[in-house]
Amino acid sequence: MVNNRDLDEEDVRSRPPRSSRPRTKDRPDYSQAEQAMVVAVDRGRATCVFGDVIVTAMKARELGKKSVVVGDQVRIVGDLSGNVGSLARIVSVMPRTNALTRTVDNNPSEERMIVANVDQLAIVIAAANPEPRHGFVDRALVVAFDQGIRPLIFLTKRDLADAADFLSMYRDLNIPTFEIQRGGDLGPVRQVLMGKRTVLLGHSGVGKSTLVNALVESADRMTGIVNDVTGRGRHTSSSAIALKLDRWVNADGLGEVAGTHDPTGWIIDTPGVRSFGLGHIEIQRVISAFPEFATALEHCPRNCSHDEESCALNHWEGFDDSTKSRLESLRRLLKS
Repeated sequence: MVNNRDLDEEDVRSRPPRSSRPRTKDRPDYSQAEQAMVVAVDRGRATCVFGDVIVTAMKARELGKKSVVVGDQVRIVGDLSGNVGSLARIVSVMPRTNALTRTVDNNPSEERMIVANVDQLAIVIAAANPEPRHGFVDRALVVAFDQGIRPLIFLTKRDLADAADFLSMYRDLNIPTFEIQRGGDLGPVRQVLMGKRTVLLGHSGVGKSTLVNALVESADRMTGIVNDVTGRGRHTSSSAIALKLDRWVNADGLGEVAGTHDPTGWIIDTPGVRSFGLGHIEIQRVISAFPEFATALEHCPRNCSHDEESCALNHWEGFDDSTKSRLESLRRLLKS
């Protein structure tokens, strides 16, 4: 029997370290990292563009759970050749100027980001098949106003129905509206897209991918049909993708935008949305998109919903036909 008093430190078995790799305070040097734009994200891989080079990249471990979405400006290192089979690493995501997000069933804890760093939000609706819905347009406008993104309305399938009454509700909001039909002139649409990053948002079946195919010759986006029973479109785009617009010159020779880094611009096609929750939206930022009511709103009671009898807007003396219409629009947006 061994006496504990006869043991020394050499007889004590010690557990080996979990890793033999020595710890170090040195950090990787990313000073030579290239800045790129994310144009697609699929199954953990991001397609990035810098200059004329297209590379596939994965997130570096140090980014943790930080998401990378289409439109992000990122810094990449590694194999930047763009050759088949090459793989780079995204080591940082630049601060975002804005982000188009939605929540599931208005649950702020389930916020999903669609794209980032866009200049314009094109709300795509169809004149018919499927029928346009004010609720969807209103909710998309709320997101645009919240993030400081310029909203546009693209009405497709103009040859199927007259949607003048539908569009009249947005006339006083001064939102550029474009009516589009298959084979029609897309010159005005191209003009508003030049030099901008524009994301298309709409239900399935409204013609987003068809429009993209007309604007970008090499896009080859799959298009679908609308179910005659449900009136809903079938998903044909499974993830967002940014495509560079074809260079275009109109009849007056105006095809370039002076002073812009990228005169052609980008268009971002997104999957059709079925639900568009707004649980993450800050109401005050939406209200700030209607500056003409700012003075009156200062006199509202605490926690005013702006749609009740005591609201100061009910007693404002600065109304004319235009501001009355805009107030109706504001209250409709707040309800959504």
